[in-house]
Amino acid sequence: MELYRHENRMRTQVNKKGEVEYLTFPILERTGIVRHLFSTRAGGVSKGVYSTMNLSYTRGDEKEAVDENFRRIAGALGCGLEDIVCSDQTHTVNLRIATRADGGKGILRPRDYTDIDGLLTDEPGIVLATFYADCVPLYFVDTRRRAVALAHSGWRGTVARMGRCVAEKMHETYGTDPKDIVAVIGPSICQACYEVSEDVAEAFAGEFRATGQTDGLLSAKGGGKYQLDLWRANEIVLTEAGIPAEQIQVTDLCTCHNSAYLFSHRASHGKRGNMGAFLGLLS
Repeated sequence: MELYRHENRMRTQVNKKGEVEYLTFPILERTGIVRHLFSTRAGGVSKGVYSTMNLSYTRGDEKEAVDENFRRIAGALGCGLEDIVCSDQTHTVNLRIATRADGGKGILRPRDYTDIDGLLTDEPGIVLATFYADCVPLYFVDTRRRAVALAHSGWRGTVARMGRCVAEKMHETYGTDPKDIVAVIGPSICQACYEVSEDVAEAFAGEFRATGQTDGLLSAKGGGKYQLDLWRANEIVLTEAGIPAEQIQVTDLCTCHNSAYLFSHRASHGKRGNMGAFLGLLS
């Protein structure tokens, strides 16, 4: 499938293992210490609006289909379902440190936590998982301390500076220096596709005006509507958190522009499944 790609960005790589098609990011590959992927709609067994690689148990799809989809993703990652730890996303900036005791939560057994939009670990073999259909996935790899984090950042998470929250938590927990972090802003909705209301625009203008970073973030359409650039906003958050700009890869793929290949809430009017971001330290 020919993808619509934004120019002047590092190219997100398309991969295939068996029937599963998934995306990887060169900047993370080059660290040599992690396994990771971002799923697409291709290579699963779900039907209809969930076709085919839906990774959500809560949107009405058949449990058996989602189970098989997760098995296929685990196969592509080279891990077991018992190694994956899932978020419980509610558009917060709440973070949880994941350990081996959390393995399989959200797939093989219930989560004993709620309202978690970001996960961190320094334990090899654990694979963190967060879920998407337009919001921004954020990947973090501390190449020196060997720790990783994965976070879901929609507009609420972005205006609350989820990326900074993660960098600070990694420093507090693992002693991470932001200068040692390699980060990715993954496939999500682009500015051209993301229309927001005036209250959302005002929230962003108020949050980012203090640092003089509002240029290009918002484009007025008239009638109280604006186009919001979540990619740029998250890039600002990550650089202000101390991560060097050259160590941040910003996606070239918009979920809405590529809605036949990537689930998009906006493009599907909510009739869709979820994709997953996965990240773990190699053993």
